[in-house]
Amino acid sequence: MTRRSTDSGMARAGGMALLAAASLLAGCAEMPMNPPKPTIENAAKLRSGSPAIGPVEVGKFTLDTAQSASLDKGVNIRSNMVRSPVEGSFAQYLRETLRVELQSAGLLDAKSDVVITGTLLDSTVETPVGTGKAALAARFVVTRAGTVRYDHALRAEASWDSPFIGVAAIPLAAGQYEALYRKLVGALLDDAAFRAAVATP
Repeated sequence: MTRRSTDSGMARAGGMALLAAASLLAGCAEMPMNPPKPTIENAAKLRSGSPAIGPVEVGKFTLDTAQSASLDKGVNIRSNMVRSPVEGSFAQYLRETLRVELQSAGLLDAKSDVVITGTLLDSTVETPVGTGKAALAARFVVTRAGTVRYDHALRAEASWDSPFIGVAAIPLAAGQYEALYRKLVGALLDDAAFRAAVATP
């Protein structure tokens, strides 16, 4: 579980600053997230460690049926709506985040009988003056030849100093939230039970 984050969320915050400034003038705006890209940290986890991860396919990712559809569509950051560029869905953004990491490591195989599916369970951002918080949770399931080998819910969290000035607070919070997708995938790759389920036979 990630408690505090100051990594790439800070790095990407600058790219959202102009959008945030414009939104303050307009009163509100929609802020698209950056397209998912592979990371050095997750690439290292995929290419090393024991047992070695074998080729896998990424199946369907959906929103938990117990949740409101709005949870999958956007998060509100001080009257600015952050949206996914992948089918307008956070569940699909999580799927794509995992998919690009696997593809970059040469482990994505559409013909593999090992399939990873997912369910988005939670997606929140809080940006009061003082301490900002964000959380992302999902259930991941691995099947091998149709048999379930892994079924676990994982959660990533972040907290940061949230300033009063919106032009600084908004892109910072958006970057912290976006970084949770990479962290959640990293938590999955760190899970010994997951690695055993997708290990090369």
